[in-house]
Amino acid sequence: MTAKNNIPKGYKYSAVGIIPQEWEVKFFKDVCTFLNGRAYKQEELLSQGKYPVLRVGNFFTNTNWYYSDLELDKDKYAVEGDLLYAWSASFGPRFWNGEKVIYHYHIWKVVISSIIDKLFLYDYLEMDARKLYNQIQGGTMAHITKGDMEQRYIPVPPMEEQRKIAEILGVWDEAIEKQSRLIEKLELRKRALMQHLLTGRIRLPGFTTPWQKRRMKDCFEHITDTSNGCEYLPMTISARLGLISQKDKFDRVIAGDSLKKYTHIQKGDFAYNKGNSNLYEMGCIYRLKEQDAVVPFVYICFRPKQNVIGEFYQHFFINHGLDRQLKRIITSGARGDGLLNVDKTDFFELEIVYPPIAEQKAIAEVLTVADNEIATHRKKLDALRLQKRGLMQQLLTGKTRVKI
Repeated sequence: MTAKNNIPKGYKYSAVGIIPQEWEVKFFKDVCTFLNGRAYKQEELLSQGKYPVLRVGNFFTNTNWYYSDLELDKDKYAVEGDLLYAWSASFGPRFWNGEKVIYHYHIWKVVISSIIDKLFLYDYLEMDARKLYNQIQGGTMAHITKGDMEQRYIPVPPMEEQRKIAEILGVWDEAIEKQSRLIEKLELRKRALMQHLLTGRIRLPGFTTPWQKRRMKDCFEHITDTSNGCEYLPMTISARLGLISQKDKFDRVIAGDSLKKYTHIQKGDFAYNKGNSNLYEMGCIYRLKEQDAVVPFVYICFRPKQNVIGEFYQHFFINHGLDRQLKRIITSGARGDGLLNVDKTDFFELEIVYPPIAEQKAIAEVLTVADNEIATHRKKLDALRLQKRGLMQQLLTGKTRVKI
């Protein structure tokens, strides 16, 4: 159903392609109104106040909030159940389900007209947002204007069919939400396990030997090997994802001429990124799972010595095991390049817990099982999301019809 001169019975050609005869095509401005939020100067954003200020970061992942005491027009607030849309840097709709907030300028509140079902519109906005996101990834735009958004097309089925489509997609939404909650519970359980097992507060059965304290230099060897011109995979550290290829993170290799100075690491080695983040204020340490890579020379890289179980310390570092000590040795805030001032010599003098080798291995196995369980459920969540996307592409375009 793609050729203009090959239209199946019961369908017609339109501005959005071939759609069912009884469907209409509207502009977004015909079915809803996009209301701009309020722009703030930095000095207007308070650490505490009457109303939380919902910014794009909070809209998606950021849990650090600003506040305001300003009393504004009613349309500048969002309350539970309001449909919102982030239009700058990150794109997409969300139903707000929290307390009353002032929504930022980079978010629209979407006011629905009588000819569109709210859930149907949400689903279509979600599908349309992926098209916009792909344009962003292609580097053609950094945001979309309200005027541009108002002129985008939306196919509009009869109201009864809109509601039925939204009802079917809602089944997948419920499954996705249920799976997401399960993953959150598993992650909470793993964090609790880490807090207890990696500190010795709770011992696994059969282990009673007291733990030792050792210095980093006693357990790990500092790696200074460079790439030597070999074509190893250039990687970077993401605070959330760990060691990932530069191409995956930035869509290109950013090393440039400095690549020859990159540090060569092998499977099982560790790298410390001294850049701070919301997740890791003191920087983060991750272990390489792949065979051979190169990482920026500003990272502190190290390799486990004998009688050290790398998997144990992989979990130890992820659990902020060095944060308190790192805070003491950081000589000042971030440098001009955004990295924390951590001296390599001081870093390798830091103390770490050292359980008996058999206990290190046992703890690592328990936590790895927890990781594998989470990964299995994440794959299921990804599959549900992929299924919903495929269903949206069929139902929201009329390629597959629903029974009324």
